[in-house]
Amino acid sequence: MANSPLSEPRDGLVTRSRPWAEGTLLTLLGELDRDSADDLRSALDDALRPPGTVLVIDCAGLGFCDSTGLNTLLRAQARAAAEGSRIDLARPRPMVRWMLQRTGTAELFTIRDTLPA
Repeated sequence: MANSPLSEPRDGLVTRSRPWAEGTLLTLLGELDRDSADDLRSALDDALRPPGTVLVIDCAGLGFCDSTGLNTLLRAQARAAAEGSRIDLARPRPMVRWMLQRTGTAELFTIRDTLPA
């Protein structure tokens, strides 16, 4: 996983993770699409390695997400559920909220307005 500045990258996806009391906070910056889905998969695999964890994905810096990105998140959520873990999405931009609602997948995630301490 790459460490990143607070600004959004011009192209691609930057992931940044840090532990918190119940698991991992994974921050996404940039665009989640076919070209960057493997980067997210790698970050998700690392974050979901311990069973029974809560992974919070901070989506505030996610400027774009296509169907490949959504599919990556959905597969990770299914894996997490099967392993006794959970993925929450935090601070999603309106575009991400709209996509989740439009595809009927919003109810598969807990949506948070704030980040864990």
